[in-house]
Amino acid sequence: METVLDIYKLPYDPLYPLVCMGESPKHLIGETKLPIPAQPGRLARYDYEYSRKGVCKIFIATEPLMGKRIVRVTSNRKKQDWAKFLEEIARKYRHAERITLVMDNFNTHKPGSLYETFKPKKARTLLDRFEFIHTPMHGSWLNMPEIELRVLSNQCLNRRIDTMTEERRQVGAWEKERNNKEAIINRRFTTENARIKSKRLYPSV
Repeated sequence: METVLDIYKLPYDPLYPLVCMGESPKHLIGETKLPIPAQPGRLARYDYEYSRKGVCKIFIATEPLMGKRIVRVTSNRKKQDWAKFLEEIARKYRHAERITLVMDNFNTHKPGSLYETFKPKKARTLLDRFEFIHTPMHGSWLNMPEIELRVLSNQCLNRRIDTMTEERRQVGAWEKERNNKEAIINRRFTTENARIKSKRLYPSV
């Protein structure tokens, strides 16, 4: 926990950018009946019944000090999906010497996933671009994309969307708007706060 919090305090360095990555499932939900359109003085009305259309996965990477993020919607969250998302991050930061990547301990977030997706030479080259920092087990709340995912859910995905095509369109528009605003995360939880609030984790001296 302290390692993650200390990394968040580092100053911005374009050659060694800090990027935080997260992922989340999203159910595709369709209507079973046509909604009643909005009228003057009354909001649109939707039937409580709905139809499940499957599940998609949302990958998000955010550079908190610059207010930039990458969001991708996929059909799976397998090792190959994670590896290809890392490839996209590396391509965006191609001028960086090394990328510090903070992420949780999900079982696909391992170097071996790169070797299962790419040829060994490419996997090694890609792996050398990153320094992996994992949040503690049961401590994924330390990862800043969790905040971005909450914002995405509240601002964009808080309604029924029934196809992956529409999901990608909506998410892409949100990503572009939020990047244009350079919306940053003002995280105030520090190591000092952690030692007070989580004092049960520290042995008494």
